[in-house]
Amino acid sequence: MRWVFGAWVVAASACAAPIEFDFKDPKGVNNVVFRLDAPLESISGSATGISGKVVFDPENPAATRGRLVVSAESLHVPNPMMKQHLHSGQWMDVARYPEIVFESTALEDVQARGDEVTARVRGRLTIRDVTRELVVPVRLTYLKDKLGARSNGQMQGDLLVIRSQFTIRRSDFGINPAAPQDKVADEIELTFSLAGIAPRK
Repeated sequence: MRWVFGAWVVAASACAAPIEFDFKDPKGVNNVVFRLDAPLESISGSATGISGKVVFDPENPAATRGRLVVSAESLHVPNPMMKQHLHSGQWMDVARYPEIVFESTALEDVQARGDEVTARVRGRLTIRDVTRELVVPVRLTYLKDKLGARSNGQMQGDLLVIRSQFTIRRSDFGINPAAPQDKVADEIELTFSLAGIAPRK
């Protein structure tokens, strides 16, 4: 009886342990979409060079912490000349500032329902070596044992999908603040849906 009880405690502890999810997507599907909607021009693009780790505890989602990184070089817009300008020193200066980083520090107003958690995440966003504190909405979906379905059986494990949509100002991060706002909006709308994987060995 003691052995059975001890085994049950160990199993329960293992199930309740926080899980680390890797957001360097082996399928290359993860992306961030950005949009600047100025009176004269609307600019839309995406970034796919995403990596980072998030630790999520299904039993205590408020304890979620993580760091997500976007490769600035992966920023893409359809117009080749506009992409060249975007990567240049006047704008994102990707050679000097190769990473865009968001690091979470706390989750607030956490609401859990089934596999889904909604909250506001407090964190630090760094662009061009300028760091700003942000509080943004987030939706986390924990998909236990679904990695196999996403990887066509090549890996087994869990998935964590993070979705969010929020707005920042390019002038807050020194992204060519002198650019005319009738052609390039100061507000940048960001939307992302990112899947992190936790393979089982």
